[in-house]
Amino acid sequence: MKLYLSCDMEGTAAVCSWMQCDPSNTREYPVYRRYMSQEVRAAIDGARSAGVAEVTINDSHWDMRNLLWDELPADVRLISGSRKPFSMAEGVGPEFGGAFFTGYHGKVGEANSTLAHTYTADSLYNVRINGVACSEALLNAAMCGYYGIPLLFVSGDRVFVEHVHEYMPWVTAAIVKEGIGHYSTNSLTPKAAQALIRDKAAEAVRNAANCKPFTFDGPITMELDTTRVEQADFIELMPGFERTGGRTVRFSHDDYQMIFRAFVAAFRLGGAASAIA
Repeated sequence: MKLYLSCDMEGTAAVCSWMQCDPSNTREYPVYRRYMSQEVRAAIDGARSAGVAEVTINDSHWDMRNLLWDELPADVRLISGSRKPFSMAEGVGPEFGGAFFTGYHGKVGEANSTLAHTYTADSLYNVRINGVACSEALLNAAMCGYYGIPLLFVSGDRVFVEHVHEYMPWVTAAIVKEGIGHYSTNSLTPKAAQALIRDKAAEAVRNAANCKPFTFDGPITMELDTTRVEQADFIELMPGFERTGGRTVRFSHDDYQMIFRAFVAAFRLGGAASAIA
């Protein structure tokens, strides 16, 4: 099997503050980016112990330049750098047999999921696909599902995992911490979390035959609630978007890849609207 791995940071064990996730913070970020990298390595080691041959990693946090090369196996491929056309799902394609999401977190507005948000807190308050309030995991899993790739494994906090299991009960999960509100956790130690991730990743690969791709039935309608009105002002200018409220825009299409493209364009354009103020 060839494995696709998208990694975030907020769901990493022990992480409980934006300062630990922010590359501009020179005190805490260097420590926690190493923990993030070590969790990715643990997931790869577990997957390979169960027979995975090739791994492609998509660094999916912040500016998407977080993973430490010296913590990774020498023979993986790593997609890194900002402004990727498909963002957290960049590089996914039909050649992969399964997907892992490590270090992921709950959707925006979720209680007791550490640092919960959906893609960006700057321009998006909520994302709904066919009426379903989506996390990054659902949005990205559907992009994998577009190519027939099942999500096999996730790691993060308990609330996030419960959200994933609501829609994909077949996914094997490593719960590395319990959220206490938005900025506190009751966490495993990084070493214990890495051991759990390694074991669960191997289990996930062995269970791959029982997993299926996650998709949204067409026709597909995406609704975005922006954080501020001026962001919707910009987004509604794009062809295909319809303004349905002061902070709400809608986009419909039969093809989920087009939905996802529109989503990435919308949250980036919303961010630009904020910067202009």
